[in-house]
Amino acid sequence: MFAMKRIFLLIVFVPITTVFAQKDMLCVGHYWTEDEANLKMKEFAQQWTDLESWEKRAASIRQGIIKGMQLDKMPQIEGNYNAIIHSTRKMDGYIVENIAIESFPGFYVTGNLYRPVDDKKQHAGILCPHGHLKDKRFTDYVQLRSAVLARMGAVVFAYDMVGYGESTQIEHKNPIAMLLQTYNSQRVLDYLISRPDVDSSRIGITGGSGGGTQTFLLTAIDERITASAPVVQVSAHFFGGCVCESGMPIHKSTTHQTNNVEIAALCAPRPVLLISDGVDWTRNTPRVEFPYIQKVYGLYNAEHKAENVHLPTEKHDYGYSKRTAAYNFFAHHLRLRDRNIPYGDRYLEDFVKILQKDDLCVFPNAESRPANEFHDIEAIVNYLKIEL
Repeated sequence: MFAMKRIFLLIVFVPITTVFAQKDMLCVGHYWTEDEANLKMKEFAQQWTDLESWEKRAASIRQGIIKGMQLDKMPQIEGNYNAIIHSTRKMDGYIVENIAIESFPGFYVTGNLYRPVDDKKQHAGILCPHGHLKDKRFTDYVQLRSAVLARMGAVVFAYDMVGYGESTQIEHKNPIAMLLQTYNSQRVLDYLISRPDVDSSRIGITGGSGGGTQTFLLTAIDERITASAPVVQVSAHFFGGCVCESGMPIHKSTTHQTNNVEIAALCAPRPVLLISDGVDWTRNTPRVEFPYIQKVYGLYNAEHKAENVHLPTEKHDYGYSKRTAAYNFFAHHLRLRDRNIPYGDRYLEDFVKILQKDDLCVFPNAESRPANEFHDIEAIVNYLKIEL
């Protein structure tokens, strides 16, 4: 009986210990002050002196991300997207379609596909995740950047953040939101590369705010991303205030401590563009975050591939000036055709027809949704065998 009780106690207490340990490792929101973060960046810089020592640190950070969000436990699926594509519309220089792909059995990524009208050759591919807003995929600014990039020559997949838009199978604030979103992004990337009209050597990703987090996380762990533009999110002191950004222990473990600056630096030596502003947690980017990233890029003799557009008079958004900076960045690094966009003294986006939400929905009603959908986070956690 004593032996059986000991076994029972182990079964009960080990997971509880794990939960407490994970919570102790979380770096949430404004985890450091700006002063503390400035000193931390100097401390981080002292932990590597050359390319070899940086890459050793980079490997540790990358492993911390993968293990911390338990991405290594996710299904290894090749193909099987079960893509649902409909409502193809030819616009002025681009095509827009409604699309859903199966991320893993019973869980779907919903979005829109914007692509060039010329389908006779391969194009660049661009992932377009978004931040926190119920119907953000349907906003004019997401439609504008997706359509413009498509007319410039990219196949763009704009997809919903978990819990928003049509990604309503589960609520956004769930304990594995970061894992699900990162895995969704990987599956979107897999899908784009699988398309015959996409050139796998020219793959970009860009999103603002929470979409910026998705941008630098996928870039950090997946070298198939060739150019990355996280917008208004890379900060030394702010770790993201939502569970989808800091709700799993990716920044800290028993063997490492890092922040989003170093995670963004894992893009090196691939092209990266940080877009920052004067109001939010990116206001110090030209003085704190970007110099650190430039130093990393210097190890690869690739300083020219790290860029920062800082807009001190602007706020936290992905507005016109931020979009046009991204257009130029991707035009250069993904060899897009910027001349396809009307230009006076600035880029003109008025050729884009802004569609209504009902026009962009993949599933117009409950009856049109897949029959095998999960609708319970506990069922998903059990299916994936994830530890909480």
